[in-house]
Amino acid sequence: MDLSNLSPKTTRTTSKRIGRGGKRGTTSGAGTKGQKSRAGASVRPGFRGGDNRIWQLFPKLRGAKSKPGNKRPHRKHRYSRFPGNKRAPVNLGDLGAFREGDTVSPQSLAEKGLVPNGMDVKILGQGTLGKKLTFKDVALSESAKSAIEKAGGTIQ
Repeated sequence: MDLSNLSPKTTRTTSKRIGRGGKRGTTSGAGTKGQKSRAGASVRPGFRGGDNRIWQLFPKLRGAKSKPGNKRPHRKHRYSRFPGNKRAPVNLGDLGAFREGDTVSPQSLAEKGLVPNGMDVKILGQGTLGKKLTFKDVALSESAKSAIEKAGGTIQ
């Protein structure tokens, strides 16, 4: 026994080679002419023969998650970044669901359905406040502060 007698235990499997005569015919199922009929041809998805890609033809909206351009690892454009933790605005006129002496906090506002749960809140001064309320863990505008103090409420 020598090296010329060695053979693998499993036989090699090769894909069927088409386009070389036989039953498949002259064009071998690839149609006639054109880029995709050539040997080894492949056209990536979205390629339009050198024309603009279809998604580049549409107008870009402000705040789009991805902008066309290079893929360098640098800071995203200000329009592409997610906004920071914005506060949910609540006007003084919206606080009619609270009773006299209640505590207004992000949790109590979420229970009443005025803001999404777990979101920071800012109270704005639009509307009137006719009750003494206690405000806790919320941001307040200057006009809201003065209206709360005028109504006899407290800020913690």
